[in-house]
Amino acid sequence: MNPSAVLTTIREMARNGLGAPILLIMMLAMVVLPLPPVGLDLLFTFNISLSLIILLVVVYSRRPLDFSIFPSVLLVGTLLRLALNIASTRVVLLHGHAGPGAAGHVIEAFGEFVVGGNYAVGLVVFIILVIINFVVVTKGATRVSEVTARFTLDAMPGKQMAIDADLNAGIITHEEARERRAEISREAEFYGSMDGASKFVRGDAIAGILILFINILGGLTVGVLQHHLPLQEALHTYTLLTIGDGLVAQIPALLLSTAAAIIVTRVSSAQDMGEQVLAQLFGSPRALAVTAAVIGLLGLIPGMPNFAFLTLAAVIGAAAYWLYWRGAAAAAEAAAAAAPQAEPAEPRDLSWDDVQPVDLIGLEVGYRLIPLVDKNQGGQLMSRIKGVRKKLSQELGFLVQPVHIRDDLELAPNAYRISLLGVPVGESVVYPERELAINPGQVFGTLQGIPAKDPAFGLEAVWIEPGQRDEAQAMGYTVVDAGTVIATHLSQVIQDHAHELLGHEEVQQLLDLLARTQPKLVEDLVPKTLPLGVVLKVLQNLLAERIPIRDMRTIAETLAAHAPQSQDPGVLTTAVRTALGRLIVQHINGMSGELPVITLDPALEQILHQSLQASGEGGGGMEPGLAERLHGSLAQAAQRQEVNGQPAVLLVPPQLRPWLARWLRHTIPGLNVLAYNEVPDNRRIRVLATVGQA
Repeated sequence: MNPSAVLTTIREMARNGLGAPILLIMMLAMVVLPLPPVGLDLLFTFNISLSLIILLVVVYSRRPLDFSIFPSVLLVGTLLRLALNIASTRVVLLHGHAGPGAAGHVIEAFGEFVVGGNYAVGLVVFIILVIINFVVVTKGATRVSEVTARFTLDAMPGKQMAIDADLNAGIITHEEARERRAEISREAEFYGSMDGASKFVRGDAIAGILILFINILGGLTVGVLQHHLPLQEALHTYTLLTIGDGLVAQIPALLLSTAAAIIVTRVSSAQDMGEQVLAQLFGSPRALAVTAAVIGLLGLIPGMPNFAFLTLAAVIGAAAYWLYWRGAAAAAEAAAAAAPQAEPAEPRDLSWDDVQPVDLIGLEVGYRLIPLVDKNQGGQLMSRIKGVRKKLSQELGFLVQPVHIRDDLELAPNAYRISLLGVPVGESVVYPERELAINPGQVFGTLQGIPAKDPAFGLEAVWIEPGQRDEAQAMGYTVVDAGTVIATHLSQVIQDHAHELLGHEEVQQLLDLLARTQPKLVEDLVPKTLPLGVVLKVLQNLLAERIPIRDMRTIAETLAAHAPQSQDPGVLTTAVRTALGRLIVQHINGMSGELPVITLDPALEQILHQSLQASGEGGGGMEPGLAERLHGSLAQAAQRQEVNGQPAVLLVPPQLRPWLARWLRHTIPGLNVLAYNEVPDNRRIRVLATVGQA
């Protein structure tokens, strides 16, 4: 029969859902129906082949999840082997008196050839195989499965929070976050299944021991009492058959146990197991050289097998020399490629090209952080910053300018500094060889490391060794690497200063983009109705209060409608905020139909109105004691809202909103100041607190 036709038939059966039922029927048939010796030979050969295939698939898998069906395959392989044990036991007991070939050539070969026809030797070999399988491989794999499953489940919350942190920092997209969450779920399910599947392997090893003694006693009883064989002949015949049957079953069992042990001890990598062994075990010329020296010294001792020791020492020494020579050559090539080409200095006159403009967004790093931004050294910070720019550009509504990165020898080795328009706005210290464990508010233990604070949000954190990552995640910490810390800090700085990054060129680009779909609107707005500078100021005001400018159509239509009455940027900003009220409220409170708010007492509102009228828009006429009490009351109310898991919203009259928003923007960062006319009609208002009541 053509092998390709057989594979095609098997695939069609599996695709139609017939594979599993047919396999179960076959196993039941082996248990119930007697099999001829030829059938046993084929099935035993298939069992050995299947076990070898499974082991090789495990060895060549780059990570455990590449063979996620392994627990189910392990169970099926175990059941198949037990069904074969039952079938072979039936044949041995029924026809064993006819001689060693009565149960098939496979069992005969293992009983005669493998152990030399000596049932005492066969019994010893079988016991050794069982001890190796049960005591060493299976027991170790079971323990590793239990520990890995527990730590995987304990680390799931921390891994999920790390994904959320990368998503918020713009390092990954929503699709990548979804894939990583799904992979974490698959990993937990896989190790949980392996924890249970390892129990089947352990039970199979115990069953092999019991089946051996039952078959020997049963064969002696049948041979002596029913077939009247001499005791010596019955002992020899049935013991050899039983030993052959046991060895045929235990070798696939050992292969599957080894596969289970390998897959639960594997670490995800871009290499298969063979490549990892060559790279990590035999990749150090120093270790090979020392080993060659020790083996060579042993080979010089009189009485030792000198030829074997000295030959092996020479081979290992040659391998060490070859690895050293190859590493030195690679290092020389890398140094030659990295060496700058010397160019003759040519004196020239100064020009305006020598006057460099300030960078809109700059990142300066100490010399120990250079590997983070150097792609040749595996640095990922450049790609993460690109992801931050992409995410913020989509959220804010305009293209965030590139980040210019350079090293600064005046900084501390592990320090970095973020600057906007040439002015430093943030700096911190990171440790590239460590990871930052951030306390999100509730953790279950303390970590050893370097105490620090998250530079983006000011949370308590600890710089830990990479080996403590799983422990920290199990305690509830969010663990990120140094590159993610810098990228998240940069993202937060850009969001806080987005209004400073928006200029005339960016606004003109936004208008040109809008003109593709709304040409008449843009033509009537700029410059007929409003100058470009006024539109720029309105957009900067919106960004300063963290309102995205993605909806340029609504913004432009509102400006065009209100510009004939006033061209004051503050008045126009108020009108645009009213038009964007639904977006603003949704950004604060999501899709909830009820908006919890904090209000001011009417008497306090009247006092603030009088203060504004007396001092203009600056609001500086308010009595200092009143300002301090008002600020303290609002801060306490906002803190209560934050503790309750609700947004802090101060609802005030439209005349007071701009002044209060400017005053409270930096002193109470979590407080959102809304005007009455900015709340959409479909949102219910629930007053939680009134500030200023006696």
